[in-house]
Amino acid sequence: MEVIVFLVPLALLLGLFGLLGFLWSLKNGQYDDLEGAAWRAISDDDETQAPRCVELMSESRP
Repeated sequence: MEVIVFLVPLALLLGLFGLLGFLWSLKNGQYDDLEGAAWRAISDDDETQAPRCVELMSESRP
């Protein structure tokens, strides 16, 4: 039972750190755009071009 005197304040302190971390992330805008990253990951990137390494290798041969 003596260990409870140590564990309860430690648990409360860890909970307080977690709450402060969550409030800090809210303040800094971490949860502003929850779906944007998901849509950017599956968006179609047709405008990007393929690498030109094959073209450059064929141009260097005689």
